[in-house]
Amino acid sequence: MSTRAATYSADVVRREQLASHFVRIVLGGPGLTGFTSTGIPDEWVALTVPGQFQTRYYTVRSWSDGELTLDIVVHDHGLVTEWAAGECLGDTVTVSEPKGSFHLPAEARWLLLVGDLTALPAVGRIIETHPELPVTAWVETPDAPIADYVEADITWSTPPDGVESATAAIVESIDWPDGAGYFWMAGESAQMRAIRKHLMRDIKLPGTAYDVMGYWRGGGQRRQPRAVDPAPFWRQGKATGKSDTEIWAAYDAAREAEQ
Repeated sequence: MSTRAATYSADVVRREQLASHFVRIVLGGPGLTGFTSTGIPDEWVALTVPGQFQTRYYTVRSWSDGELTLDIVVHDHGLVTEWAAGECLGDTVTVSEPKGSFHLPAEARWLLLVGDLTALPAVGRIIETHPELPVTAWVETPDAPIADYVEADITWSTPPDGVESATAAIVESIDWPDGAGYFWMAGESAQMRAIRKHLMRDIKLPGTAYDVMGYWRGGGQRRQPRAVDPAPFWRQGKATGKSDTEIWAAYDAAREAEQ
């Protein structure tokens, strides 16, 4: 039996500029028949745009009434950036079935969320999915705060001049709540590696109490969104009894090898 992810064709039915570097792409059409959300709030799909054979991975902002919404960060370069920044309405793309990794422990009594603009779709869905918990969120963006993106109190910041991302510094300044909770974070890969070390060595969070994922790799024009699917690493790691820390270390190594 094949273990390859199912794929679906979809048409761009709407495009909306949410901010200078943030574009909403809404997909629909009969090709999405059979598409099913996992219900995991940080779920992602592989996206292949016209004229490309390589895929990039994007968080599902929403799946409702046969429409799949992806909010995409656009940069100066990139496989999807040039397409999403242009006249893509009516184009046909391919998306995979979704996968996710967010796993809230039953005993969690609080949520802390940190990320850059690439993490905002997941931050929004997590907040909306868990209204029963107090949530504290920080989002780093090169644009002005997108205040109406989600109904929640978010602390917005911009990276210092000459720095692509400084989310690690945000985490190092957190005053951690008491009791059991869950920490979720996504963004630039080097920042995520630093944070995993901080959580393990300094905060001493158990592996089940956090999920920290590299969404893109820094380096100026080499900056790219996820080109390595995290799902196989997650499935194989869990099947072989690896800890979350070991799983994401293997994922980071694969991303570095991609350079």
